[in-house]
Amino acid sequence: MQIGKNSVATIHYTLRNDNGDVIDSSDDREPLAYLHGHGNIVPGLERALEGKGAGDKLQVKVAAEEGYGTRDERLVQDVPRQAFPPDVDIVPGMQFHAQSNAGVHTVTVREVSGDSVKIDGNHPLAGEALNFDVTIDGVREATEEELTHGHVHGEGGHHH
Repeated sequence: MQIGKNSVATIHYTLRNDNGDVIDSSDDREPLAYLHGHGNIVPGLERALEGKGAGDKLQVKVAAEEGYGTRDERLVQDVPRQAFPPDVDIVPGMQFHAQSNAGVHTVTVREVSGDSVKIDGNHPLAGEALNFDVTIDGVREATEEELTHGHVHGEGGHHH
């Protein structure tokens, strides 16, 4: 069976940046299972996996626009220190979940100066090319429940 819309693909992957540093990998973990065609993985990787089958190995370079997007400097802002919990030592690199009209997203602390904290709402990999080494472990039809929910259940997928 080949990967196509509404199939569940199970993949082993290693993700590197352009410097060759490993950013994420399924090594020593269960493979990642995802529902194809539902935006559960970055668009560039999803497109590259279309039509592939179990046992296929591929290297995929995904441009920032097809990965986590380009950087948007409007998402970098200064907020008052009192916007953060008083009992937490705020340091660069920390990540918090912030609520906005677009839903919950992650912000990263860039710098702290006095009573001001510079936060960045861009995805940490925004603006970066993504280099994937992928081995397709398996492909199967999605269940009705998975199609209704829009993601995989069970091994390697989401749990409710």
